[in-house]
Amino acid sequence: MTQAPTPTADTVRRLVRSLLKDGVDDSAGPEVRPAAPGADPATWLVGTRHVLRLAPDRSAAVRQRRELRLRDLVRPHVPVTVPTSVAHGEWAPGLPYTLDRKVPGGAGGEHDVSALGEADLAGLLTGLREVPARQAETLGVPRAAPRSLEALRRAAEGPAERLADADEFDAARLRQLTQQAAVQLAAQPGTAVLVHHALTGDHLVVSADGRVRGVLGWADTVLGDPAEDIAGLALAVGSPAAVRAATLAGYGARPCLRGLWLARCDALVRLADRLDGKGETPLPLLRVQLRHAWEAILLERVTELREDEDGADEL
Repeated sequence: MTQAPTPTADTVRRLVRSLLKDGVDDSAGPEVRPAAPGADPATWLVGTRHVLRLAPDRSAAVRQRRELRLRDLVRPHVPVTVPTSVAHGEWAPGLPYTLDRKVPGGAGGEHDVSALGEADLAGLLTGLREVPARQAETLGVPRAAPRSLEALRRAAEGPAERLADADEFDAARLRQLTQQAAVQLAAQPGTAVLVHHALTGDHLVVSADGRVRGVLGWADTVLGDPAEDIAGLALAVGSPAAVRAATLAGYGARPCLRGLWLARCDALVRLADRLDGKGETPLPLLRVQLRHAWEAILLERVTELREDEDGADEL
């Protein structure tokens, strides 16, 4: 298989000049730059109003073509902005591009989500649940089996101990998730919905007033466990805000607690792996995610109070 060329600023500038003819100085071309320092060379900011994404390989090409159709399906169901493509085609043989309008606002890590922003997230979760699964499958959206929380709990035990040795975490906190609780919080049959599956801070567009204005990055969307999106929000905006948003969206205690513990175990594993030299995610971000995931929620505080009063052994 012929290896795809690596996109450069000149590659991007030539492509964009052919797409944005109005208002472009032909002698210099539009200003283009990587979306972030060290970002994937396939994602570029074009001026102040557009983002260009280039599929780097065949797998990404399939996902990008599906994403364009999926965004049109999702858009009527959610109250936040879903990116719109103003042009799309191929930048290399078999490899598509999409030039999207930039959604105004900052990344989720730049601004705290307000109470109104939590309502925006609730609307997002509600809208995803309302997207017809059959239509999503017709577009090629895959189904993903729910993860085993018990397997993830066991996988997090070693990382928790390593982080405790590094003075990064109190390993005793993981014992709150007992084997029995992990079984009780297993995903229920028939609960699969459309799941964004990548609700990271980079994919949430938040304005200075704390409103969630848009959601990016729909390429990894699946039909699966809604707790995965609750977990993503817990890592991105904190567990209390994530659970409040999920509750507003109509989710009960089981998916909320399941999402919370998915996030907590994931955060432990990822930070321990990074300290072991694996992966490229910045350590400060992983530490923020760990802190966000382990923030206590009201349901846990009530449970702790009941345990103190009654000696209960429930989660």
